[in-house]
Amino acid sequence: MKKRVYAYYEGGVQGIGFRFTAQHIAESLKLSGWVRNLPDGNLELIAEGEEADLQEFLSNIKEDMGRYIRKDIVEWQAFEGKFHGFNIRF
Repeated sequence: MKKRVYAYYEGGVQGIGFRFTAQHIAESLKLSGWVRNLPDGNLELIAEGEEADLQEFLSNIKEDMGRYIRKDIVEWQAFEGKFHGFNIRF
């Protein structure tokens, strides 16, 4: 079943390649969406795809970047199909 996930990460998540890591993981799982840095030093992303792939995506992010994450908020949402590819927003 296709779904959308919104994730917000707090901590030392900027300037460490987090966005590029998230993009690489998302592309390898054929997910669509985006990731961006926020002015407050945190980061947010939206990804869409099969629920199992989204679960793997979040797990891989925690595995690769968990040492930089102090807090995360994850919200599951309805699939909208708005995105083509996974992009870094600036």
